[in-house]
Amino acid sequence: MSAVWLAARGAVRHRRLQTAAIGAVVFISAVTIVVALSVLTASANPFGRAFAAQNGAHLVVAFDPSRVPDAQLAQTTRLPGVTAAAGPFAEATVDITGVTGAPGTPSPGPGQAPPSPVPPGPLTVAGRAGPGGPVDDLDLWLGHWATGPGQIVVDLPTREHVGPQFLGSAVHLSDGRSLTVVGVAYSASQSAGAWVTPAGIAALHPDAAQMLYRFASAATAAEVSKDLATLTDSLPHGAVRSAQSYLTVEQNYSTLLDVYTPLLLTFGIIALAAAVLIVANVIGGAVVSGYRHIGVLKATGYTPDQVTAVYLIMVGVPAVAGAVLGTAAGTALAGPFASAASQGLVSQGSAISPQTDIATLAGLLAVVTVTALGAALRARRLPAARAISAATAPGAGRGLRTQRTLAGTRLPRAVSLGLGLPFARPARTALTLAAVALGVLTVTMCAGLTSTAISFGALQESHGSTQVTVTTGRGRPGQTASTLSTTATLALLRSLPGAVHVDASSGGVARLAGSTQPVYPTFVLDRPASMGTLIVKGHWIDGPYQAVAPPGFLQKHDVTVGSRLTLDMGGKPATVTIVGETWSGDPDGITADWHTLTTLKPAQQADTYDVQLAGGTNASAYMAAVSKAAPGLHPSLNDKINAGTEIVASTATLFTVLLAIVAALGVFNTVLLSTRERRRDLGMLKSIGMTPREVTGMMVTSMAELGVAGTLIGLPLGILAHRLVTEAISHNGTFILPAYMINVWGPALVAGLAFSGIVIAVLGAFIPARTAARLTIATALHTE
Repeated sequence: MSAVWLAARGAVRHRRLQTAAIGAVVFISAVTIVVALSVLTASANPFGRAFAAQNGAHLVVAFDPSRVPDAQLAQTTRLPGVTAAAGPFAEATVDITGVTGAPGTPSPGPGQAPPSPVPPGPLTVAGRAGPGGPVDDLDLWLGHWATGPGQIVVDLPTREHVGPQFLGSAVHLSDGRSLTVVGVAYSASQSAGAWVTPAGIAALHPDAAQMLYRFASAATAAEVSKDLATLTDSLPHGAVRSAQSYLTVEQNYSTLLDVYTPLLLTFGIIALAAAVLIVANVIGGAVVSGYRHIGVLKATGYTPDQVTAVYLIMVGVPAVAGAVLGTAAGTALAGPFASAASQGLVSQGSAISPQTDIATLAGLLAVVTVTALGAALRARRLPAARAISAATAPGAGRGLRTQRTLAGTRLPRAVSLGLGLPFARPARTALTLAAVALGVLTVTMCAGLTSTAISFGALQESHGSTQVTVTTGRGRPGQTASTLSTTATLALLRSLPGAVHVDASSGGVARLAGSTQPVYPTFVLDRPASMGTLIVKGHWIDGPYQAVAPPGFLQKHDVTVGSRLTLDMGGKPATVTIVGETWSGDPDGITADWHTLTTLKPAQQADTYDVQLAGGTNASAYMAAVSKAAPGLHPSLNDKINAGTEIVASTATLFTVLLAIVAALGVFNTVLLSTRERRRDLGMLKSIGMTPREVTGMMVTSMAELGVAGTLIGLPLGILAHRLVTEAISHNGTFILPAYMINVWGPALVAGLAFSGIVIAVLGAFIPARTAARLTIATALHTE
């Protein structure tokens, strides 16, 4: 074994560049695989995993304490089908007017809202002694639980990018009191927006008793409805004030997942394929390029088994080091991406499964071992004399005819020789070509998906049609709400310099006739089609008692464009006609005209104003003018980046960079091996007058040829992959992507991508080509 180890160690030290190449390829491949597996795992039903970990409530029910006492509620925990329950917890709804940051928190800039753990408006607060329990076992991931009066724990998943700066924030209530944020927790059941101690809830004047239930059968909406009926039938009429199913909460989380899961799945598969392919190419090539060394070992008395062991150790040492370091680096890099893919339902640390690291290490080392063993076993059967010559002179039939044909052309000698080099090792060339094609495919698909995602986010956030949003009725601490009417506010906003169009809107909660489920209409006053949501079927609102609805709403309520719906908000009902289908939107929301609101609630005023500015208008100056004219109006700049866009763009960029590097390293390795195998040929070419520049050109040309071929293969496949992914997104029932988001392939984009394969190939080939060019004739002709 000592002889084997000495020979292997000598091979590692002698082939430092090749050893470094093996380690680098395995390192980058390990990083890629860890990130791919982590993102895929994190995006696979994150809500279901968080819900199961917390023993989430299938039903969150608020009871009227005046109709049903706590003792009677306790009896509901023993009803048939109830497997676990928690409560009753006193529940109150408070009105948040604003939040003051913790001491030392930097003040926001002009026109910016202060960072806040809770938005202004109504907030449901429950009184609980602690975060644990048999149902809805909260994830208290920041700070501590409320232990005294005036303390509050707010509900936020990590995806909201909150941090320790929110601890100590003062939450201001409409009655003048304030509560201090001491902790941040997450409830997968969404049982409440915040929690205080049982003693603290009494000061908030609770008006409901909250119960949390788990049932033996609650997999479908029908089963959950049956479970709710079991509860209501056992209690007095009117005892149930509200009931929330976990299926509704899950649907809200799955909406964004439907957008990027196809993307992550596609990237993950490509990343895994590229990593495995290039590792196999590098390892197999390393053994084949050492055939002469194998022959020398055999000639000096090494047995075939010892020769095999030498090469397994030679490639295994850098491969193990690369795999271990790459797995560690990938784990650190994958955290933010995996957390984003899971929508922040788990922290960055817990988003990475230990099984992912184990699978990456085991899988990569298995690929290295199998590839190296296969190549070494083929070599061990060769006689010593044949093994010594195998790495220097390609056998008959290995592209010699092609090389001779190219030599007879009028191309410069360096170019003709370079074009013929790939045909000498067809198997290695095929693997390298596949790696380049995968790199081009990834770059192409990423470019298309990033363009689609940017358009998606811009449309969803109304970029281009609305530059400023103004809200009223909810002032910051120390500020009063606006007392201006809708008409007066519109007149004010329209009179300020730069305003082209201002529209008012107001939201609410309504019920559809014949349904018990709430819907959330938004009423617009005078919104033109240019400021409205994109319509994919029908038309935008152009008359009274008209509405438009997203695909999810139409599917959920089994209605179509042309259907009539009756809305009820507690007063006089109103019937609207659905005249258009929007490209996207809340499955429980519709947009209707202002006449409908005046029928349902004549006294309701607008609470939001969307402002379209003229080109070149300074939005910050306009917002400053709004704040100066009416302190109760609160403008904000509409420059928010859509969360889905961030996930798609960041993930696409990461995988593009990783796979481009992996592909370039595959090319690097191929040129390095070709240089080693053809060292004697290079010496002869230099001896007859080939300059270093021509040597570099020859080696780069050999790979640029594969770059062109890889582009011809990868570019159309990347466009096809983009089409398949966007169609998968568009047919999920929640979104209908407009044609311009799918047909992103303009001449400029395609022309730019046409050089991606050449760039990958040339970048990977240049360094080893320059190394070959610097070889002296004596060194090149020196044999091992």
